[in-house]
Amino acid sequence: MFDCQVAKYYLFSIGFFLENIKRAACYLGDFLLLKLGGYMTKKPFLLAPMAEISHRAFRELVAGFGGCDEYFSEMISAGALISGGQYESWYLDNAPDPEKFVYQLVGGNVEHLANAASFLERYECAGIDINMGCSAPPIIRTGGGVQWMSSIDKAGDMIARVRKRTRRRLSVKLRIGFSDDVGYLVSFCKRLEAEGVERITLHPRTAKEKFKRGARWEYVGMLQSHVRIPVAGNGDILSAEEMNRRAVECAAVMIGRIAVRKPWVFAQARGLPLPAPIDLEDIAMRFLDMLVTYQPPEFHKSRARRFFAYFCSNLIWANHVRTLLGRETELPAMRRVLERFFKENPEERFVSGGK
Repeated sequence: MFDCQVAKYYLFSIGFFLENIKRAACYLGDFLLLKLGGYMTKKPFLLAPMAEISHRAFRELVAGFGGCDEYFSEMISAGALISGGQYESWYLDNAPDPEKFVYQLVGGNVEHLANAASFLERYECAGIDINMGCSAPPIIRTGGGVQWMSSIDKAGDMIARVRKRTRRRLSVKLRIGFSDDVGYLVSFCKRLEAEGVERITLHPRTAKEKFKRGARWEYVGMLQSHVRIPVAGNGDILSAEEMNRRAVECAAVMIGRIAVRKPWVFAQARGLPLPAPIDLEDIAMRFLDMLVTYQPPEFHKSRARRFFAYFCSNLIWANHVRTLLGRETELPAMRRVLERFFKENPEERFVSGGK
């Protein structure tokens, strides 16, 4: 019995070593291409789950420029989903590319998460993701988001329950944790892997850091070297070039804010053809039109304000336009603000695809 156990241990160690050698060779090849210039990765680019942004209207906008490899939903409350909340049907809309769509669930109740995952079996999607990274106090107080990272056993048991209730690819988005304890992060993720998680997205900040400190991408590559499943990295990516550069360090790259500012950035990172020049007024108007088509009236104001908070960064007079838009409560009035601004400042209307 002892000899058998030893043999199994050594076989596992050898397999793990060879897997990391293979990964290192791939990363070295990517690195050399990057240094030679003009490097474009074939690794997946993912649209992050963002509250009040990752809804269908915004996904349609991104798709109009060629789309991305996967679109994550806004985080969906597992409890609200299974209780038939008033607006849940809007969160369940998986268009325009259901086969590329990932539902992200949030909550601190194991049964709610397991039942929600089972409920989602009826919808076409690329997978189901569990939010273990949100550090908003209301989410933490429910035991959801990053609070799951406070206990390896509780998180592992929850994943095991969810895994039994869905055939979909199961993934997790998380942070470093509540401290910089690398050993704890690795142990935590290995437990998730053992319970059936098939991909991890790491936002390399601790629970308390928010955006006060830059994302520590060295944690992404470190984590990838310690687990067999793919690790995606997310945080502080500011350009298409950086998307390709960061792909050297991990299995996939997830972006959020830069995609809102530049819905064409996925196409830019892939080297796809773009309009020349890019018409910011047309993009803004199309977004407002799609909000009307794909979101309930109760969502219009909050979704518009959240989108333009980032999109207006393309403008020299960004703060001025945000202030004007913030005074309006109806989409037609926001449209008039934008029309007037671009008429008075025509030089602000167009940007090149390289910016």
